[in-house]
Amino acid sequence: MPLLTTRRAALLAGAALLPSAPALAQTATSPAAAPVAEQTGTPTPAQDAPDTAPETAPAADNGDGLQDIVVTGQTSRDRPLITSSADITYATRDDIDRRAPRSTADMLELVPGIFVEGTAGEASNNYSVRGLQGGGQRFVQLEEDGMPILYGGGGADFFFQQDLTIDRLEAVKGGSSGVLTVNGAGATINFISKRPNQERFEAIARGTYYNYGLKRADLYVSAPLAQNLAFSIGGYYQSSPGVRRNPFDYDGYRVKAMLEYRFDDGGFLRLSAKRGDMNTAYYASMPYRYDNGEPSGFPGLDTQRDNIGGDAFRNIAVPVSTFVESDGIRNFRYDQGIKSISNQFRVDFEKPVTDSFDVFLRSRYLDYSYDFNGLFPGSGTGNAGLASAVSYLTPGSGSPINDLLSAGAVAFPARVSFGIRNLRTGTVIGANQTSELNALNGNGFLQRTTLNHDRLDAHDFGLNLGGRWEYQGGSFTNSLTAGMMYYAVHRRQNQSAVASVVNDVRNNSDIYDIVALDGGNNVIGTLSDNGLVSYGDWGNGIRVRDDNAVSLYANDELAIGKLRIDGGIRFENIQSTARDGVDAAAVDAANRIVEIRPGVFQQQVPSGTAGVITTVGPTFAGQYTTLNRGQEKIAWTVGANYLITPNLSIYARYADGFQTNSADPITTIKLYEAGIRYQYERFFSGSVTVFRTNFDDQNYNFANPENPAQQQNINADLRTKGIEIDAVIRPVRWFSIDGQAVFQDPRLENLQLDGATQAGYEGNRPERTPSTLWTVTPAIQLPNGLGDIFARYKYVGKIFADAGNGVALPGYGVTSAGINVNVTPQLQVSFNAENIFNVVGLTEGNPRQGQTQAITQGFFYARGIVGPTYGGSVTLRF
Repeated sequence: MPLLTTRRAALLAGAALLPSAPALAQTATSPAAAPVAEQTGTPTPAQDAPDTAPETAPAADNGDGLQDIVVTGQTSRDRPLITSSADITYATRDDIDRRAPRSTADMLELVPGIFVEGTAGEASNNYSVRGLQGGGQRFVQLEEDGMPILYGGGGADFFFQQDLTIDRLEAVKGGSSGVLTVNGAGATINFISKRPNQERFEAIARGTYYNYGLKRADLYVSAPLAQNLAFSIGGYYQSSPGVRRNPFDYDGYRVKAMLEYRFDDGGFLRLSAKRGDMNTAYYASMPYRYDNGEPSGFPGLDTQRDNIGGDAFRNIAVPVSTFVESDGIRNFRYDQGIKSISNQFRVDFEKPVTDSFDVFLRSRYLDYSYDFNGLFPGSGTGNAGLASAVSYLTPGSGSPINDLLSAGAVAFPARVSFGIRNLRTGTVIGANQTSELNALNGNGFLQRTTLNHDRLDAHDFGLNLGGRWEYQGGSFTNSLTAGMMYYAVHRRQNQSAVASVVNDVRNNSDIYDIVALDGGNNVIGTLSDNGLVSYGDWGNGIRVRDDNAVSLYANDELAIGKLRIDGGIRFENIQSTARDGVDAAAVDAANRIVEIRPGVFQQQVPSGTAGVITTVGPTFAGQYTTLNRGQEKIAWTVGANYLITPNLSIYARYADGFQTNSADPITTIKLYEAGIRYQYERFFSGSVTVFRTNFDDQNYNFANPENPAQQQNINADLRTKGIEIDAVIRPVRWFSIDGQAVFQDPRLENLQLDGATQAGYEGNRPERTPSTLWTVTPAIQLPNGLGDIFARYKYVGKIFADAGNGVALPGYGVTSAGINVNVTPQLQVSFNAENIFNVVGLTEGNPRQGQTQAITQGFFYARGIVGPTYGGSVTLRF
């Protein structure tokens, strides 16, 4: 069997969105009866299958992978993959463990065709599918047990990370994904939990360690409590500084508990609860340079391992409107990173009413928050902010802080020059000390780094209920499922007090005050506030969103001999209220709001604040603008599959889907695909799919590089055509090669900036979207079930940092390898290494520099993968 048992097949329904009918007279197999299956990566028994599955297991891996039954998301019972008409992949628990994901984004790489930008850390990564623009998470829905982790989709990886409670991953790309879930027209990725063990006590313990400092302990326990009643509880605790050097250790935990009762005549009632309290590191762009046409590290900064952030950013007091914080100070806490807290309660119910009709209900309530403290070097100022210390201190257009120097010249007319003062050491270097400035940290550079402090408090209620009716005639069978979904979401965001500092370019960088000096280089005044050189860089940052969405859907699956015809439709109505904080509009002496220039009113900084900046920037004054909007849209899909022989089929699918964006306009997407699937005994299993994606009116805002407090708008059409290949070759039983590849041609059309057509962008590649992605995974199975050895080579083609295609980031290939050893049937030891050859790979440029970027003096900002990492785990099963 192949090492990776990821399956790419077509199914009508999208990733556990609809239940399959329970098998009324079947008995589930206990995990104890199939320990070998768990070790070799075959689909696990129904005991661990998702709640949307019938109480039967997928077929074991007998070399007929396309004949396997994927129980997720089927509207008819026991439908083999080869007969399906939507694009499904599944990955077992063993596949997940071999990938050894450090983030949820890493797990998505198990799905062919998903482009992952997994360089932000454990959370806030980006992923896209079918040629859609990188840099976000739109049109991709992450689910747990058939319900969206978050209604809107974006930000789900803040609140989910795989652990031993997860049994497998299933994914559907395009097809029915946009019909059978919300905000997932491009793809649905479903993480399916282990079900409580009704047969016996079961426990798994795992300890994990990696060379960069990750320490993690996982535990899973399940057992029957009474006849038909069982429980499970599992989760993990971890402590990690993140994959880059960091003086701080971020820790936290997640835990999930289930209680399930199974009815004698089929079906179940399950109650579950989850709790998470997690701190994680976050990484944005870092300085790079071009060396002989290839990206490389910046002098004095190891971009494969180092981290700009560190002790200097531990706790920085930033002035803000007293309408946001009563004392006028909002603290940026790099020592906390991203702090995510979530509490979820859930009910799942499924029950047959007759032999041909069953009903289902899923409902969950999620209360969640995050407190995001992230560093964004080069934000707003872009590559121009990466300049020599001499340039910083020389007044004029060449200085990235010229406005501050101009204000300092007025505040301190007796000054002779300007200088920098290291906040950690107190050392002062004047503008006339060019040798010392040029020798600063071995590179002589300074930069402006933005402190992005973003807090979100929210709750998200979801409900999905319906029924399924199956009918069998003399020459055909039909399965019809219909239901209703309801979501109620409230979000309150505070992204005020985004500010910037001047810091040097090295690991664990120091922050500098800008000071005014006399002729003897003595300090006569301070221009900055403990290194802060600006306040309110991204506006007042106060937003509230409320959404109530109702969907009605139906999905029908008809089989006539060798022909399958599938169709689905979903109608959604969403009622949204958007409240945005308004900047102060008048002088208010009681609240110290003054007019700084005609028509612009800002609050003064708290008394005693250092520096020459006298106001907090754009000032929230307690008032909101309110927009109420009701919208509705229909998503629909139709597909067909024809089984030419038992091992050869063809299929085609069209889908018309959409993404809601709260009170902003709904965006639509059209996906076309057609494919062929073939299986030859155990030697070969593969598929080829051609696809086309039409995305009209792609619309989003970005910070104006000249004034980051202002938002610019981009609107464009996107057209992508491509081909996706997935194959497994097994010349002998103990050796396999698994390969996936995507070759695509994404192009922009009709691009507008702030409503003005930009002809120069026509035909350009969308930013952060590769034309080529491929992965090859050879594997050797060790004799006597001892384990396996595997390698993995992933290639990501060239991307552009901007829609103007001004900065090209070259393609790169990453080599990884690992080994799993079954010391005993109960004890497994695993080891793996990533990026063995220390390849430099860049996943994005500087997204806050605008849509037309350039490299300045050979230097630029980008976000890249880290150098070699390695580690392993020890797993004990009881």
